Amino acid sequence: MKTQTIALYAAGAVAFLGIGYLVYFDYKRQNDPNFKKQLKRERRKAAKAAKQSEEEQKEAKIKLIETVITAAAHETYPRTPEDMEKYFMAQVAEGEGLCAKGEGYYNDAILPFYKALKVYPAPKELLEIYEKTLPRPVFETIINILAIEQQAAEAQRTADIPVE
Repeated sequence: MKTQTIALYAAGAVAFLGIGYLVYFDYKRQNDPNFKKQLKRERRKAAKAAKQSEEEQKEAKIKLIETVITAAAHETYPRTPEDMEKYFMAQVAEGEGLCAKGEGYYNDAILPFYKALKVYPAPKELLEIYEKTLPRPVFETIINILAIEQQAAEAQRTADIPVE
């Protein structure tokens, strides 16, 4: 026999066994009630784990935002334009260095970029630059921090207004 014929027979046997296994598995799947229950349990368990993981990520993001806001609030910012420029450049350089290290350092990079935003004279322009240059998760977190800060400021203003 030729090696080509032997290879053809071997491939046919493997294909036959594979199709046979698929037919057997499908038969078992359709007729075994325990198998169906087990699949349902596994799906529920996977959905529950995914939901729990999502909630943990949200909690971690909220905690990160709180720590950034607190750290930025405790920071003493420079007053003179020269010092503000040096501070800004140092913070941006630190943030870029952390972003360059990879995704694991994105959360650490948020604080320096946020501090740089605090001392920049035109924050809206800087946000446009951030949008183009920063990784998406870092930029979105900075935007969320600004939104939370703005909501707190509005709540403070409405609380300060006397009701007649």
